[in-house]
This record gives sequence, C-alpha cells and structure tokens, in this order.
Amino acid sequence: MNHWIPYRFRLKKEYVFLLGFLVFTIRLNAQSFEFENIVPNPGFEELSSHPLGWFYKGSDYTRLMKYWNSPTHASPDVYHPKVRIPIFWTQKGFGIERPRTGQCMTGITVYGCKEGKPHCREYIQVQLLEPLVVGQTYQAEFHTMALSDSKMVDGLGMAFLDKPREEITTELLEGITPAYQEKSLITAKDGRWHKVSFEFKAGAPASYLVIGNFLSDDETRSSDAGAKLKYAYYYIDDVKVRKTKPIIDRPDPIPVDENDLCCVELAIGKTFELRNIFFESAKAELLPKSFEELNKLLRILQDNPSVVIEVQGHTDNRGGYKYNLKLSRERAQAVVDYLTRYGISKDRLYFKGFGDTRPLASNDTEEGRGLNRRVAFVVLRM
Repeated sequence: MNHWIPYRFRLKKEYVFLLGFLVFTIRLNAQSFEFENIVPNPGFEELSSHPLGWFYKGSDYTRLMKYWNSPTHASPDVYHPKVRIPIFWTQKGFGIERPRTGQCMTGITVYGCKEGKPHCREYIQVQLLEPLVVGQTYQAEFHTMALSDSKMVDGLGMAFLDKPREEITTELLEGITPAYQEKSLITAKDGRWHKVSFEFKAGAPASYLVIGNFLSDDETRSSDAGAKLKYAYYYIDDVKVRKTKPIIDRPDPIPVDENDLCCVELAIGKTFELRNIFFESAKAELLPKSFEELNKLLRILQDNPSVVIEVQGHTDNRGGYKYNLKLSRERAQAVVDYLTRYGISKDRLYFKGFGDTRPLASNDTEEGRGLNRRVAFVVLRM
C-alpha cells in the first residue's frame, strides 16, 4: 500500500502538531504564573499530631489539623486514612465519600439546631499566609459535598476577619458578615463535588478565614429530598484564596527597620533575633504569620551556602524548668524543620533550647515575658 501523502497535507499535520504544542506551552506558562494561594494546608493533608480517633470537642480538631482550628466548642471532623470512624457513624454514611484530591478532607454540620442536633453548627478557621490588601480583588473558592443521607441547604460561605473568633458555643456563630454565601441549594451528593467560587474586593486587611453557614435555621433554605438525617452535613476540600490582576502596589514604600533580617551583616559568633516568629500557645506549632520572617532567613541561607547556624529557643518563666527547656528546644527544632523542608541541608543547621535561663527582660510583666519568648540564631561557620 502506498503511504505517500501530498506535501500540502503533511504541512497541515505539522501545523496541527505545532499548534497543539503551543497551546500546551501557553497553558503550562499560564499555570506557572498563577498567583499563590494564601490559604495554608488548603487540602487538609497536613496534620499536627498522630490521629487518636473521632472528635467530640473543637479542641480535638484544633489539636490534630495543622493551621486550621475550630473557632467554637463544636467539633469539625477530619477524614484521614489513619482516623478510625466509630461504627455508629459509619452506619449513618460518614466517611464513605472520598476526598476530592489527596487523602484528607474536613466535615462540618451546617444545619439542624431546631431539630435538636448537638453541635448543630460547626466552622473551620485558618490564619492566612498574609493579610488581605485593601482594595485588592481576590478569587476565593472551596469544594463541598453533602453527606449522602443528610439534608441539603444553601448558605455555605466564607468570611474574612481581622481577629480569630473563639466562642464557647456549639450553635450559630453570630455577628459575622460573610464575603459570600451560596444562594442556591448545594445538591452535590454521592461522590459529586460542588465548587463554591466568587470574586471579592478586600475592604479591610483581614488575616483570618472562616468557612461555614452563617445563617440561622429559619434563614437557611433546606431540602429533605433523599434525607434520612434531620440535619445537614457537608465535606470541605481544596480551599483557595488568590489575588487577581491588577495587583495593587503600595503607594509608599514601607520603611525597613535597621535590624530587619534583610539588612543584617553576618559574622561568626553573632546572634540575630527572629523578630516575627509566632507559635500556638504552649506549643511548638508555627503559625502562618511566621512564614514571612522565616523566608527571609531561608533566603539568607540560600544566598550564603557556606553559612552554618544554630537556632536557639527561649521562653518566659511560666511553667517548670524542664517544661520550658523542652518547649524552647521543640520551637527551635520547628524553625529548623521549616528550613530543611525548603531545601537547606541538615548539616548546616543545629538547634538548642535554653528555656527561661537567658531572659532579656523582667518576667514580672507581660511585656517582659513577651520579649523573653523568642527564637534567635547564631552564625557558627561561614
């Protein structure tokens, strides 16, 4: 058989191939220029500790889920291969659905107070990697799916706050104006995920995101179609908040402190304080607002590949000697772990905890104790 093809048709095939390659390249480049998601742990894949079981208090969720927390006493649920769901709940269908991506997702009750459901409102809260820029437009989204036997409702949304909420309640979280709430019934069930997505312009430099239903039962529309349960329960996965063009530039440059890490001159034996490192209370869990300062240290080590440092942790005098020594060491190690996660060799990093043995100020005042709770690093070799 003669496979000869006229030249003009061979050209067309080459053009088709070239066009397809260009489209692929453009898409690839477009993806690489996407703005960074400012939601840490957006797919709930990172855990702070080993799962011990099902949740009954908001503090259980806060203890386990990295960066995310429960702003109330109600207990969101973590779905993870190592989390064993009690038979009582699996018989109601909990955990049968799979995460949209990865291995993990979160579940929250969003309706059912009038039906007497304990923990009838559950919310999840996270500190953003950076505060919202006033006047900047953002694209926000999360994916959700209803438990198969649950009621279906509208009202799920996102709220941005300047301070974290901490409420002693298991019902409606009041006094919050969400940036967006879904106005139609969210009917996604049986493995189908629904995308809640919207654009908004930041009106205040909010630092915290809360997801849930901010309406009362009377204000929430609901559907009993196919529901065996008297409440509404939804899974949450893949949360994103990104800037969109145009990007707002600050009108005036922010003056840089002379002690800022970007300005320091390294010298062997010299100690430098990491001035904006924050941990969860009484824990060694780094909070997202620490990342800006840690990234400055990361850049210093990347730009000076022969530098070796020791990270040093310090506490105030509240707590016993052994407790403070352990906590300060774990906090120093958390900084080292962050640096190694982003490519700095362990051979260049040491860490040590000093507890409350090297105070900078009096521990008799809150201000003094705040100064004494710190992390620093000393240059060992250059």
